[in-house]
Amino acid sequence: MVIDHIGIVVKSIDEGIKRWESIFSYKQMTRIVINTIQNVKVVFLHKPDSITIKLIQPIDASSPISKFTKNSGGIHHLCFKCNDLNFEIKRIKGLGLRILTEPEPGEAFCNEKIAFVYAKEGLNIELIDTDLKYGLL
Repeated sequence: MVIDHIGIVVKSIDEGIKRWESIFSYKQMTRIVINTIQNVKVVFLHKPDSITIKLIQPIDASSPISKFTKNSGGIHHLCFKCNDLNFEIKRIKGLGLRILTEPEPGEAFCNEKIAFVYAKEGLNIELIDTDLKYGLL
């Protein structure tokens, strides 16, 4: 598995894009996508020779990540790309890690399957097995 991106929760996705562009010279890579399952807005940012960043904004208090914005947001997850999502989920379950979200369509990934795992130490892991990202600019 290799790291695909870092997911960061922000209070405002528009302000987050501006901040990452002005401070770190990242550029918006995709259009803003609404994830109706998690009730969030997401956008991917890219910079040559650097890791991709996914900004995540809860749409309202019903979003599972809304509590992250109470303290200004922050790192929510690391996303690892694997060769076979179903195989990795079985392997990870066998290691005793807790599956937070079984594989389900990820709207930011052109509805390819994604899953979330809790890997202890407060670390959420997103797993994907696709290179697709919806709304590429």
